[in-house]
Amino acid sequence: MFNLAPVPVPDLSARVVLVTGAGKGIGAELVRILVANGARVYAGVFAGEAAEALPDAATVLTLDVTKQADVEAAIARIAAESGRLDVLVNNAGMITPIGPLADLASDALAPAFGVNVIGVHRMAIAALPLLRASKGVIVNAGTGAATTPMEGWTVYCATKAAMRMLTQMMAMELAPDVKTFFVGIPPTDTAMQGAIRQAGFNPISKIPQDKLVRPAVPASVMAWMCGPQARDVAEVLLDVRQEIFTNLMDLPA
Repeated sequence: MFNLAPVPVPDLSARVVLVTGAGKGIGAELVRILVANGARVYAGVFAGEAAEALPDAATVLTLDVTKQADVEAAIARIAAESGRLDVLVNNAGMITPIGPLADLASDALAPAFGVNVIGVHRMAIAALPLLRASKGVIVNAGTGAATTPMEGWTVYCATKAAMRMLTQMMAMELAPDVKTFFVGIPPTDTAMQGAIRQAGFNPISKIPQDKLVRPAVPASVMAWMCGPQARDVAEVLLDVRQEIFTNLMDLPA
């Protein structure tokens, strides 16, 4: 369904990167790619999470983006150990609860807003002094659900739409010192996609697993955005399927 391949990633040996939601899926793959290309990587994982194997060179942090203490401790450690932060990747995300809007208790929306919106803001504000000092970059992991309503995804669509606008506000108000981007990610073969298939709502749940994008594809795009060339990208709202990235992919004719 998606004719996509990983993009080449430049040398990142001078870059310090913090990735949230790094315990599995795209986040874990991103950490592996960043380390392989020389970056100093801080991998934020939730306490008690059954995380995937991460490279020994990555520094694993307990980081729940809904907890101010976790966020402040992570940034303080980065400042103490590395003295700088070049890129913040807000990859932590939450799609649940999935179900008809009329069946959702209003309070059930709060956790996803806490991760997908407030958590993104919390991370950005905490990291801002370091990012301003380094003329850094913020990469927010997005989705087409931010602009397209999907049955059963009230919470996910609403929170990602809010995150998309938050990205635009960050791009406006934090410039020129800090560049901010929203990178739309197509349906990818991760545990989140497994939850989508199990719930059975909307056409995304019907995509065969072998037709989903491999995690290495969006992870490589976000890794590319961790390089210094990202500051030359004029657009704020990006997508893995855009020419800026597909032109870099080694795709069959």
